[in-house]
Amino acid sequence: SSYPLRGSKLGPYEGGHRVCFVARGPGIIPPGTVNHEIATSMDLMPTFAKLAGATMPADRIIDGKDIEPLLRMEEGAVSPHEAYFLYKTTTLKSVRQGKWKLHIRYEDRNLVEGELYDLDADIGETNDVSGSNPAVVSRLMALAKAARADIGDFYVDGTGHRMAK
Repeated sequence: SSYPLRGSKLGPYEGGHRVCFVARGPGIIPPGTVNHEIATSMDLMPTFAKLAGATMPADRIIDGKDIEPLLRMEEGAVSPHEAYFLYKTTTLKSVRQGKWKLHIRYEDRNLVEGELYDLDADIGETNDVSGSNPAVVSRLMALAKAARADIGDFYVDGTGHRMAK
């Protein structure tokens, strides 16, 4: 059970993809600390590379970001990502920025505003607050459209300059 989170594996709700991350790093990670910033498994490679003194390849886009400041619990450290995009295979399902998460719907293969959740107030994603937060919905839809243009969204049209052809 993922209670109190809603959903299950491969689903767009937090219960489908949110997991805890436990790390130990003497001299790097202060013992007994908790960080609530968002990071993703794709951030591990750039972080470990930096910690090992390696450089990241410059001939390709690396989606992961260095999260060393989060691990070190540096004062004021925040997630290095503007937003997180949840895809199910090659279809965009949701976008999250800070406490806000917008689920994407499709009508006639077009992105449509879906459910909006304030995850700080409603971790279980039970109360859709899209009607009372139109500016947030608009901002997250713009991010979703930008992600589709960059990464792609095969369900809609297969475009996106990084989509495998």
